[in-house]
Amino acid sequence: MITGTLTSETFLRAMELTPAPAEVYDEAYEATTQYVPWPKAYGGDMVAQAAAAMMRSVDEDRALHSMHSYFMRPVDVGATIRYEVERLRDGRGYSTRTVRGFQNGKAVYAAMGSFQVPEDGPDFQPEVPAAVEPDSLRSAAESLAGAEGPAANYWSAGRSFDMRHVPGPVYVELEGGPVAQQAIWVKAFDALPDDADLHRSALAYVCDYTILEPLLRVNGLHWSSPGLATASLDHSMWFHRDGRADEWILYAQEAVSGQSNRGLAMGRFFDRQGRLLATVAQEGMIRPGA
Repeated sequence: MITGTLTSETFLRAMELTPAPAEVYDEAYEATTQYVPWPKAYGGDMVAQAAAAMMRSVDEDRALHSMHSYFMRPVDVGATIRYEVERLRDGRGYSTRTVRGFQNGKAVYAAMGSFQVPEDGPDFQPEVPAAVEPDSLRSAAESLAGAEGPAANYWSAGRSFDMRHVPGPVYVELEGGPVAQQAIWVKAFDALPDDADLHRSALAYVCDYTILEPLLRVNGLHWSSPGLATASLDHSMWFHRDGRADEWILYAQEAVSGQSNRGLAMGRFFDRQGRLLATVAQEGMIRPGA
């Protein structure tokens, strides 16, 4: 039986950053990785926490518009990461930051971010892909009805966000066939505070849960495939327009390339009005079981 309360507290706990003495760069913050039923921490913890640390280092007149990350070492679950932020440049219109995540005395994560003072200018974006409405789709808990174990409980209630797959999930079997595209409707379980930076961090947090799934799907795999090993290698994200992560957002994804047990996938976040909020590109290690 699936157990657990549908709440966004896991995400909000991950976003609790505490100022700490800087040992390497200009300022530092500490944050804790959240529970997952696997040996290493969830990569979205690091992306969102690093984004939040960089956001704290800039003036309020500018917003994060791009971020590029590398995952260098496995990170312990439920442990503290110290994020050291370097203020590389503050110009009239743009600011640039780097951040390093340290755990157990070693660098485990590195990122660079750019911030812009908003300007008026031409507006262009692609059309939103056609997709069925989220209310007509099964939730993760409904898809996993009858499944047992910590992984099923986590997928159903432990990730802070309601996630509904088109054409179907890849938790314990491949639903929808070995195609290169999928889409997911995502929404925080709880209402989130009216903080644009927190909603950007929410997109950065949730994006890593499923961005490698098109690569699994195109190879006929699912998360429960025997012997499957995956890891996030690098991650890039561009924030285009403000939106709310506690309202339904369509996360359209595609597998771009796969080779040498690595794969590249891309994703786009659209709100219900069809506005493109953010774009994601991520490369991951995909090692099928023997």
